[in-house]
Amino acid sequence: MTRFIFLIAAAALAGCGVETASTAATAAALKKQEVEQAKKTLEQTQQKIGQAMEQVQQSQQSREASEK
Repeated sequence: MTRFIFLIAAAALAGCGVETASTAATAAALKKQEVEQAKKTLEQTQQKIGQAMEQVQQSQQSREASEK
């Protein structure tokens, strides 16, 4: 009887370990997606900043040309 209880307890604990590993893998996959999305957002933001800086330079050049 003691062996039976021990086997049940061991099986239950092993099941918890599998569930924990699965949860950790899912969390890691979600974090990877978040990092990839953050990289895309950063690239888009850098492009927009670059475009805005170009527009400012063009405006400044236009002002300087019209003042002459």
